[in-house]
Amino acid sequence: MFTEKNGVEFFNNTNELYAIIVKAKFRESGVNFFTPDNYSQQLAFMKHPRGKLIDPHIHKEVPREIFFTQETLFIRSGKLRVDFFDLNKNYLESRILCEGDAILLIQGGHGFEVLEDVEMFEVKQGPYAGDEDKIRFTANPLIRVGGED
Repeated sequence: MFTEKNGVEFFNNTNELYAIIVKAKFRESGVNFFTPDNYSQQLAFMKHPRGKLIDPHIHKEVPREIFFTQETLFIRSGKLRVDFFDLNKNYLESRILCEGDAILLIQGGHGFEVLEDVEMFEVKQGPYAGDEDKIRFTANPLIRVGGED
């Protein structure tokens, strides 16, 4: 089930957060983190006025243990449908991402269909484990339907 607040959609399935979509219209000032501190992938939006100084810094070496890959997509142009699946590979729901949207895929399954030529960035934890990182499956194409915003 999706809930929306100020241009941010949170997708929950059985009280577990599966994805966060930040729509291109989100423009709140300051530093806005959408994820709790314990997530292995952190997602924030920052909006600062001209002249704002951010202190130079170096990130310390901090050991982290990561069990699942989380990935973030940034849509530069085009249109992409995201299909969401539960951990048993059952289709749940779909959403359309457009230019300027971002999504953090936290858990569960997902698949994509490019609806318009798309350019996007993907950010995820590394090192990438190739096929060892994924369980691929086939979805029933009759249930893969998405709606426009």
